[in-house]
Amino acid sequence: MDQILGYLLNVQVLVLVLVVVALKNSIKFVPQNQAYVIERFGKYQSTKEAGLNFIFPFIDRISADRSLKEQAVDVPEQSAITKDNISLHVDGVLYFRVLDPYKATYGVDNYVFAVTQLAQTTMRSELGKMELDKTFEERDLLNTSIVAAINEAAGPWGIQVLRYEIKDIIPPHSVMEAMEAQMKAERVKRAQILESEGDRQAAINRAEGEKASVVLAAQADKEEQVLRAEGEAKAIVAVASAQAEALRQVGEAAATEDGQKAIQLDLASKAIEAKRAIAKESSVVLLPDGSTEASSVVAQAMTIIQQMSKGS
Repeated sequence: MDQILGYLLNVQVLVLVLVVVALKNSIKFVPQNQAYVIERFGKYQSTKEAGLNFIFPFIDRISADRSLKEQAVDVPEQSAITKDNISLHVDGVLYFRVLDPYKATYGVDNYVFAVTQLAQTTMRSELGKMELDKTFEERDLLNTSIVAAINEAAGPWGIQVLRYEIKDIIPPHSVMEAMEAQMKAERVKRAQILESEGDRQAAINRAEGEKASVVLAAQADKEEQVLRAEGEAKAIVAVASAQAEALRQVGEAAATEDGQKAIQLDLASKAIEAKRAIAKESSVVLLPDGSTEASSVVAQAMTIIQQMSKGS
């Protein structure tokens, strides 16, 4: 009886172990951004995505574990010939990800190796369509063309190429020397152009400065002449006003009795001086008939003034 119980206990333990093992093999936790390709009896059965999944133990197995993350693969350096027959050494980096785990597993043996080789051949083909100068100027266009060509060929593999970046383009040493000489000549040309532009601008600035100086001098001379003319006009007006005022005052004074006497005295004095001047110039002197020369001169002057007064 004890033997039977022991046998049953061993069987129960064995069954329990088998159940635990079966559960362990049937429950699969797939990490995020990964996929398990499941085969049943060696044939594709399903693709398990992230999360909790169940398979049949002992008859199902994980054929492949595919990462769905973006991957970066270094494309080795290779030789390529441009359209103008220049040999280049080019390398790059390829970024891709798995879209279909089934195709990536059964469509190609090693999709990483396959897509890398495809990138190399495509890069050689695209470089053969371009001249050397264009490979440096249109690198973005070259990268885009390579990505489009690889995606067209890698579709059956379940691979999507996101981008391709050329790291280095190395031409032959002789070509590099010629390019360096060309760049040096271009820099010298630009320096000469900038220097000539600077001289031209300096000449323009000097001419504009001289023009402005002449204009300012002409304006200053004009203003000086205007001010001088205004001053002279004011002086003439002032002199005329003074003469008018003097004549007015003389007229007012002449209208009085004292003024008349003063005028008579002045006229007599001027007449005497005139005759004295005539006597100096001539040896013959004619004297008036009157006994006293001064009184006769004054009388004559008074007669003329009275006649002028009556006439006015």
